[in-house]
Amino acid sequence: MAELYVKPGNKERGWNDPPQFSYGLQTLAGGPKRTPLTKRIAAPQDGSPRVPASQTSQGPPPMGPPPPSSQASRPPPVGSYLASSVKPANLPVMESETLLEDVLKPLKEALEDCRGHTKKQVCDDISRRLALLQEQWAGGKLSVSVKKRMALLVQELSSHQWDAADNIHCSLMVDHVTEVSQWMVGVKRLIAEKRNLSSEEEANEETSTATAEEFQTVPGVQEAP
Repeated sequence: MAELYVKPGNKERGWNDPPQFSYGLQTLAGGPKRTPLTKRIAAPQDGSPRVPASQTSQGPPPMGPPPPSSQASRPPPVGSYLASSVKPANLPVMESETLLEDVLKPLKEALEDCRGHTKKQVCDDISRRLALLQEQWAGGKLSVSVKKRMALLVQELSSHQWDAADNIHCSLMVDHVTEVSQWMVGVKRLIAEKRNLSSEEEANEETSTATAEEFQTVPGVQEAP
C-alpha cells in the first residue's frame, strides 16, 4: 500500500532522499481527518461536557419533530369555523312559489265566460278536468316545472295570446304527459272555446260599429232661405 502514496521516483534524487507523497491519492484513499487523541480539549465555562466537532458533524440527523415555524398556518377563527362547518337547515325557499289559486281562478273565470256560448256538456267536462287539476295540485302530485308553466299559460290566456297559450299546452303534453294527461285536455278545450268567444265578440263589435256609422246623421245640412 505504500506505493500508492508515493510519487514515482526521480532518478536525479539521491538514494537517501525522503519520498514525495501524492496529495490526490491521499484524498481518494483517505477519509475525513480525525481529531488527534493527544490533543486536549478545553473544558467549557458552564461546566457542561462538550462534544467533539467530529462527532457532531458525523452523527445521524435528529429524529424529533422539527421546530415550530413562525409562518405556520394558524387555525381559523372560531366564528368562521362554525359558519363553514355548520350547514344551514332546510330553510324556506325565498322565491315566490306558484299558488294554486293564482292559476285556478283565471281558468274558472274563463269557463264562466264561455257558459251560455258553449254547450253545457262541453262546459261540464272542462269543469271536471279543472277539478282534477286542483286535486293533483293540492295533493303535491305536480312538479315545480308544471306549476310554473301553468302560471305562464294562464297569463297568456288572460292576455288573449292564444297561440302562446297553446304552445305552452303542447310543451306540457310533451315533457310532462304523465302528470298533465288527465286534465290538460280540458285546459286545451278551454283555450279553444275562449278563442272562439273572443273572435265572436270582436266580430260583433265591428258589426255594431259599422252599423252605427251607417245610421249616423250627416252634419252640415243647410236650410233653404
